[in-house]
Amino acid sequence: MKVYLLPGLGADERIFRYLQPRLHAETQVLPWLTPEPRETLPHYVARMAERVATDEHCLLVGVSFGGVVALEMCRLRPLARPVLISSIPDADCLPPLLRIIRNTGVYKLVPPQLLKLLPRVGQWYFDISNGEAYQLFREILRDMEPVYTRWAIHRLLHWDSTDIGQGVQILGTRDRVFPPGPSSVDYLIPGGGHFMVLTHAEEISVILNGMLKSASHLL
Repeated sequence: MKVYLLPGLGADERIFRYLQPRLHAETQVLPWLTPEPRETLPHYVARMAERVATDEHCLLVGVSFGGVVALEMCRLRPLARPVLISSIPDADCLPPLLRIIRNTGVYKLVPPQLLKLLPRVGQWYFDISNGEAYQLFREILRDMEPVYTRWAIHRLLHWDSTDIGQGVQILGTRDRVFPPGPSSVDYLIPGGGHFMVLTHAEEISVILNGMLKSASHLL
């Protein structure tokens, strides 16, 4: 079974540098496409899904906004199984801070590239330790594409998850972006922050490899 990897909002294949070598399967990162003007999320996801065969049993592993895209993609690829890392299973799980940002519309006034000037704020919010993880975070900020980032933030905040399927949720106990709430989580990683796909790749790979092993017996 193949594993498709969808990075988080504004991120790229670099966030999977420690996870990919640990997975017991063929992997492929699905890089983000440039959104068309006023493009809806379903239309965008349909373009992303063109790289996944309709008859393919696979895992769609999405980080943060990538988890939202993975869930939406499974509407079009029913044989795929979505796995959500540091993400939410439906729009009702959007945390209070992001609801405030959505309802006030403040995100429309603040350019995404402002975060490039305030990396330490991002370091706290995403719970990134000093060292290699922080350096990678700085690199991702530097390369962040503002048109895509602004589009993705809007689509995340206004996500219509009506009749969305279920995914396997892997969440960290220290995630400030999508903190654990009252609803149950499939796998809770102690000490994991929003960047745990880097910092806790070993724990996450154990979960994914277990899913791959179980799925292979069913095919």
